[in-house]
Amino acid sequence: MKTGKITRLFMIALLLISIAQGCQSPQNEEAQKEGAYKALPASTEFDVVILNGRVIDPETNFDAVRNVGIKDGIIGLITDKEIKGKKTIDATGKIVSPGFIDLHSHGLNIGDYRLQACQGVTTALELESGVLPIGEFYEGQATKNIPVNYGASAAWTFGRIACFTGHEPEATPQYFQGAQGRSDWKDDLATPEQLDKILAEVEQGLKEGGLGIGVNAGYAPGNGHFEYYSLAKLAKKYAVGTYTHTRFAKSTERNSAFEAFQELIANAAATGINMHICHINSMAQKDINNCLELFENAQANGTTVTAGTYPWGAASTVVKAAVFTGPTWKEDLQTDYEAFQYGKNRLNQARFDSLQANAPGAFIIWHFLDADKPDELALIDASVLHPRTIIESDAMPSYAVTESGVVPYEGDAWPLSDDLINHPRSSASFAKILQDYVRDRQLMDVQTAIKKMSLMPAQTIEAYVPQMKKKGRLQEGMDADVLVFDLNDIKVNADYVNSVRASEGMSYVLVGGTPVIENGKLLLDAAPGQPIRRDTQN
Repeated sequence: MKTGKITRLFMIALLLISIAQGCQSPQNEEAQKEGAYKALPASTEFDVVILNGRVIDPETNFDAVRNVGIKDGIIGLITDKEIKGKKTIDATGKIVSPGFIDLHSHGLNIGDYRLQACQGVTTALELESGVLPIGEFYEGQATKNIPVNYGASAAWTFGRIACFTGHEPEATPQYFQGAQGRSDWKDDLATPEQLDKILAEVEQGLKEGGLGIGVNAGYAPGNGHFEYYSLAKLAKKYAVGTYTHTRFAKSTERNSAFEAFQELIANAAATGINMHICHINSMAQKDINNCLELFENAQANGTTVTAGTYPWGAASTVVKAAVFTGPTWKEDLQTDYEAFQYGKNRLNQARFDSLQANAPGAFIIWHFLDADKPDELALIDASVLHPRTIIESDAMPSYAVTESGVVPYEGDAWPLSDDLINHPRSSASFAKILQDYVRDRQLMDVQTAIKKMSLMPAQTIEAYVPQMKKKGRLQEGMDADVLVFDLNDIKVNADYVNSVRASEGMSYVLVGGTPVIENGKLLLDAAPGQPIRRDTQN
């Protein structure tokens, strides 16, 4: 046989192998090695089949038109063969992706979780602040009809409040809000005895299955550096991570966000645990480029640090947060009273001072960057587009405004009334990424967006939360937390005035294989959400 003919036959063989590989289903390397999951045959009667959709898996970079079969809450088969099921979803012309994972979500009531589901979030975790007691939190959430998966970290601030005030923790945001009128837990160094008590409170939360340690350092910036290091050591003892709202939030030295990130990075390097920087955008503000460089170099040199961000130029916090006290706070933060919003209205000094005196735990919005200004929009974009940042919402509870403060809304009416208040990031952060950054401004491809909103969050915590190894992927054997959507349909409806309006455009949202959104409509009786919790038995 001539050499040329052999070469042609060899090339044809390679081409056939390549085509065969292209027809394979997405499967991660670990599953391929261990044979962890054997795909179900195409003849199976599936519970749900999703047909002819553009299947995108961010872990394997699989991106092709396929059919997806779901059985018993698991993705059983991804194939180009014909499959049938009890329920059929026609995904022709639409994207099929893993559900989004929010590591930073404070809204713990049904309405808050529904706002998340409407933008494609299938797992919403309270990690930055956290709660205590952890057992009480999970018991309480189990009594609610929650549509998405949920969980929480052990809250350092709750332990600190309990130590300084003598009031035992309660697993609600109101416990944190109610302590804002006191300054001791925010500003005072803990004695050795007090530190032991604080650490004991947090450790109990870890023993009860907390998803790491929430370190809301910006709300108690007077804590000692050794206290923060001690929290990192405690995290190492239990092989978990920390999620930090850093100590400082201003662009200029001293006591800058840059310094606070250095402190976090030093603790991560010293202990070897993963320390997550929450909302790096709103902490760094106008110094975001320098802070991103610091974060990037720390990662490049082996420090286990991650960071989240959201696509908005305004933060939401309590009116008497420590950062808004002291004689020079406005100069330090390069802001003024008109940058603050309470309810639907901007504040002046008199109203701001009145709220601090009479309703110190009231939620306010702080407009620290103006997206209408190109140079400030570029700062928001820098954090969102950085390849190593994770998208998170920092979703707040929906609440009613009263003269004495705010009251979280715990009812189940839907849609939420426009009389309620929130931050648009709560209902639209993930939708805004798809609408603005992918579709309209074309600054990010859809594969990258999905990765930053699903796989990367799962990978951040999966080393110590094994449940997350089956989330954030669209592969055979993974949990059937699945989205079906057309980019052209995604619509952000919330703004800073009408902040509780749900996003639109998700054709289907499945949590554990159960539809929460069907044909674009939220199913009010759907409650398939499961607890995400560390197993403390092993």
